Amino acid sequence: MPRQPRLDLAHIPQHVVQRGNDRQPCFFTDVDRVRYLQDLREIALREGCAVHAYVLMTNHVHLLMTPTAAGQITRVMQSLGRRYVRYVNDRYRRTGTLWEGRYKSSPVDRETYLLHCYRYIELNPVRARMTTDPRHYPWSSHACNAFGRDDPLIQPHASYLALGTTSEQRCAAYRTLAMETLAQDDIDAIRIHLQRQHALGPDRFRLAIEAQLSRRAGPDKIGRPHKRNKSAESAL
Repeated sequence: MPRQPRLDLAHIPQHVVQRGNDRQPCFFTDVDRVRYLQDLREIALREGCAVHAYVLMTNHVHLLMTPTAAGQITRVMQSLGRRYVRYVNDRYRRTGTLWEGRYKSSPVDRETYLLHCYRYIELNPVRARMTTDPRHYPWSSHACNAFGRDDPLIQPHASYLALGTTSEQRCAAYRTLAMETLAQDDIDAIRIHLQRQHALGPDRFRLAIEAQLSRRAGPDKIGRPHKRNKSAESAL
């Protein structure tokens, strides 16, 4: 059975996750993480795709990106994946695949869920108990978005820019937002829609995507899931 084409539209943000094969590590040293981020920046700039938030975990990666044209995120992830696998295989004298199949992606409604996704991504190390404070985890965009640290990879989304008129105001507002508890229903919705590669947002957002792509973008009623999918949670 052929794969369904991705839900991919210009100027619609996408939450992307790519996992290591069989949940094995995809980063082994800090040098690997630096290399991945450098390659991501170069390829995203080349393709015209803006990166708003990211986190590099031990065995998977979360990215929040907005393309200026359909197909850009696919080209970024394919080019980045191939380049990074070559680097890892050469550096560690290994062979075979590094990633677990295709990356997963979910279009995100900028009015309702975009800043939730910012927070979800950057708080991953806290939920994984790798740190108690996201500022202490060096491999995410949190220091840039919350404290203004220069990060050449990050291009802020308009929803983030609307948090204040100056960088200091935006960082302060985002720090306050990031420290608020993200509701479990919102966490569940982000995880399940990403796992199923459905559009994340209210019905009007889903219907707008369906009208443009002439295909389903999720169940008849998006809403929030009533029950948590444990396997999806552990994967993401």
